[in-house]
Amino acid sequence: MDLSLHYWNYSTPADPTRIATTLGRTAQLAEQVGFAEFTVMDHYFQMEHRGVAEEPMLEAYTTLGYVAALTERMRLAVLVTGVMYRYPGLLAKIVATLDVLSGGRAQLGIGASWYEREQLALGVPLVPMGERFERLEETLQICLQMWSDNNGPYKGEIYQLAETLCVPAPLTRPRPPILIGGGGEKKTLLFVARYADACNLFGSGIDDVTHKLDVLRKHCDAEGRDYDAIRKTVTYLGPVLDDADAFVADAEHYAGLGITQLDVMPDPGVDPLEYAERAGELIPRLVGF
Repeated sequence: MDLSLHYWNYSTPADPTRIATTLGRTAQLAEQVGFAEFTVMDHYFQMEHRGVAEEPMLEAYTTLGYVAALTERMRLAVLVTGVMYRYPGLLAKIVATLDVLSGGRAQLGIGASWYEREQLALGVPLVPMGERFERLEETLQICLQMWSDNNGPYKGEIYQLAETLCVPAPLTRPRPPILIGGGGEKKTLLFVARYADACNLFGSGIDDVTHKLDVLRKHCDAEGRDYDAIRKTVTYLGPVLDDADAFVADAEHYAGLGITQLDVMPDPGVDPLEYAERAGELIPRLVGF
């Protein structure tokens, strides 16, 4: 079982001049203690159910470019890119750039965007959910084409690209892995079966995750896709440091379902450096799951 550090909060420490230093040192420490992956959110305002919109928030891919320069091993990803926030061709170019500059460590994490306040505030088009999923599917198709040998046009119902040239190509072969986040049973998990290399589910309990994986398996059967070829990850929602034994027990249960990675995140107000160090001490206990 791998651990991924999800760096979602830039409010600790409170001094904005220390954001970059704290971020960089935390990423380096996370790599040193054995985290397999480092992720950030794709938001421009802090989520209101986790804080207030006025809290500090950094743009995701700029942040990962900074982290890439300070680390050498960890996979780097956005958990997850909001499909409405960047034109698909530019998104493919951004992820390819991160992959080249990180030495082949980029992953495209993507999902349907949802935070209406930041979209309305910053002029991001706000479209109905059904259209967001139509855009998500075309974005996935465009990224796959951009990262292939096909430099020709793309003609979708929503997006039309005259060329899909992407030079330099990503270093990762055959391309950066694609992770789709979310547990929507009709569309999200269908797109995982159809396009993705990995999925990310909320750790809402063993029974719920079991059900979502059963739905994914059925979609894979319908799509002719090898279910076992898809890497399954979970964003862990319970306490990690406050009850380490319970966390390790949950990790073992999730591993029994085929989950190979848990994404953990510091609680609000917790020093991210301290969190990375203490959570990293649990990694040896997960070996063999």
